[in-house]
Amino acid sequence: MIERYSPKDMSAIWTEEAKFQRWLQLEIAAVEARMEAGLVPEDALLTIREKAAFKVDEILEIEKETKHDVIAFLTNVAGNVGPASRYIHEGLTSSDVVDTCLAMQMRDAGTILVADIENLVDVLARRAVEFKYTLEMGRTHGIHAEPTTFGLKLLLWRQEMLRNLERMNNAVRTVSVGKISGAVGTYQHLSPDIEAAVCRKLGLEPSPISTQILQRDRHAEFATTLAIIASSIEKFSVELRHLQRTEVREAEEFFSKGQKGSSAMPHKRNPITFERLTGLARVVRSNSIAAMENVALWHERDISHSSVERVIMPDSTIALCYMLRTFSDSLETLLVYPERMEENFNSSYGLTTSQTLLLALTGKGMTREEAYRLVQRNAMESWAGKIHLRDLVLQDEELMQHISAEEINDLFSFENILGKLRTSVDIIFKRNGL
Repeated sequence: MIERYSPKDMSAIWTEEAKFQRWLQLEIAAVEARMEAGLVPEDALLTIREKAAFKVDEILEIEKETKHDVIAFLTNVAGNVGPASRYIHEGLTSSDVVDTCLAMQMRDAGTILVADIENLVDVLARRAVEFKYTLEMGRTHGIHAEPTTFGLKLLLWRQEMLRNLERMNNAVRTVSVGKISGAVGTYQHLSPDIEAAVCRKLGLEPSPISTQILQRDRHAEFATTLAIIASSIEKFSVELRHLQRTEVREAEEFFSKGQKGSSAMPHKRNPITFERLTGLARVVRSNSIAAMENVALWHERDISHSSVERVIMPDSTIALCYMLRTFSDSLETLLVYPERMEENFNSSYGLTTSQTLLLALTGKGMTREEAYRLVQRNAMESWAGKIHLRDLVLQDEELMQHISAEEINDLFSFENILGKLRTSVDIIFKRNGL
């Protein structure tokens, strides 16, 4: 059973309190690592552990004067620690703290998203099996093509989310690195061994090389992964919005008792949740562009990326967390109408058997071009006259010179069509481990 997270878990990662707590965790880890290396007295470390604390409102008040958040934080902590505070932040630069903290936040956010993706994969698997053999018309360009099943549609989405799960795990690994390498990444005041020790204490890998900052291609990979996942949810939502259209009505978003669809039209039952998810995907994708813009910075560092990340990382992770959970819940309660799917299947006058007929004729020795001409001629007449294709074919003397009436009836037999489809469905589900 996958552990479910409450919505506040994701947003809690990005609060000022959580950020400063991680900063303090890092600063203490750096003092510990330096004490272990014989660079800090043990009693100073004990004092720091005991007294190090901060208050968010006090930090923000100090920052009004310093115009520097890390200095404001350190000033506030030092006021609580006293003289031993001289060992805090010794040899570090601000980005050692800020960037490594951001790595921890992205890692923790990514871990929640991984769990949410795993949950959605499970929901898709359950509902795919439920509708494994539920006949549905496959559509290309929005037009009836050939038969499929609703279960196959859901299975396709499950496979996409498994790829997204792999992407998310990779992205989490990519950003789970820290740096304590100083102003330009050359360890002028702390050794690489200290960096490695601090990162180990924080559950991160030390970056193999850095400047004053961790390189933003890592953050761009993380943000674009979020964008891809959001785009997948949008894809699924757009499909379900189409299926809820009055003319289609093969599936429908759950409509609860007392819910209202329109202030003007009492009959309305709108796919508002799937529309909301479609809109949020645009936000997450837009933020990924901003993350890629952050990759190119001046020399060993500038600050143009910082203001961007303070917006896009919380917004994108919180939005995607909401999207994953909301889509999972909506899929659990999705109303599916197999009878309507069958009605729609039967509404195109047997035209979706045209390729089967074409192949049967070429199998009798006809050229593809000649067989195509005969089948298309009847298909166009079927469209125009709203006459079943089978009936027209049986009356086409030129075509019937090449095939028997019994064979035609077999080709158009609903039982044969469904039987062949079930065989394919079994193979595909087995190949997907279900």
